[in-house]
Amino acid sequence: MSVAVSGRPLAGISRYGLIIALVAVFALFSLAAPTFLSAGNLQSILVNNFTLLAIVSIAMTFAVATGGIDLSVGTAVDFASFAFVSSILAGLPVPLAALAGLGAGALVGAFNAALISGIGVSPFLATLGTLFIGRSIQQLLTGGGNPVYLPPSGVPEAFRFIGHGTIGSIPVPLLIAAVIIAGAALLFARMRFGRVVLAIGIQPRTVRYSGIALRGHVAATFILAGIIAASAGLILTATVTVYIPSSGNGFMLNAIGATFIGTTLSPLGRPNVAGTVLGVLLLSIVANGLLLTGLNFYWQQVGTGLLIFAVLAFSFVNKKAVGA
Repeated sequence: MSVAVSGRPLAGISRYGLIIALVAVFALFSLAAPTFLSAGNLQSILVNNFTLLAIVSIAMTFAVATGGIDLSVGTAVDFASFAFVSSILAGLPVPLAALAGLGAGALVGAFNAALISGIGVSPFLATLGTLFIGRSIQQLLTGGGNPVYLPPSGVPEAFRFIGHGTIGSIPVPLLIAAVIIAGAALLFARMRFGRVVLAIGIQPRTVRYSGIALRGHVAATFILAGIIAASAGLILTATVTVYIPSSGNGFMLNAIGATFIGTTLSPLGRPNVAGTVLGVLLLSIVANGLLLTGLNFYWQQVGTGLLIFAVLAFSFVNKKAVGA
């Protein structure tokens, strides 16, 4: 009895360790960097640090929810970026070019789905293979990795709007991210597909024996992840008006980190949209705060890695204590 009672506070701390860490780093950088709390810097965190990583992390959350992982989210970002830029250069209207970009991301997801659900390759190996294949294809398409630029005179206004426009006073990229986050949260909380995906990650055999098309749901999930990641590719391209091969891979590790940090918010340690968003916000604040303090870039990476380790280790230790 005494163990159970003493474990309750630990359980609460374990579950909300992410929120505690978020508040702590926010307070720390508020004191360490005088410009951290300025309106311009807070907006920069949301637009420049948070938006794209949040979208890619939501894609990763879907893959991890099935009990797998997607190492090719960056490839989906890159393929969407290349298809978007190429379509604009070919003279296609912006809506059709955007659909081409999303279609390219869907193709990456479909390739993963064929390997995982069709052949039975593990998600780790399948998406790792897609990562390497995608990198090689980009090198071939760009003559060894040369960027593809849009000439300033050839950038449509609708294209600029995706990357730099505002609706009211809210930047369009942030609105797109908010819609994707809200849609993912609704899908997991209210729709059968989302509940089945979560169940696959916890008890795949039970799902299979229940007569549910497990492989079909996994395939659809990886295709959806590719489309979501592709939307980040559209925003990235519309922001910088250039396609840079393999630039999307820069989001992969942080997306994995944010997703697994987010699992600490769940009592069962499962992927969840709210936790992923808070994980992205935590990493975004740390990246911005360390930059403002003037810390060397490589030490910034060390600091980010240590923070991820600390949050996960704190959650693990407390949950182990509760279990004991």
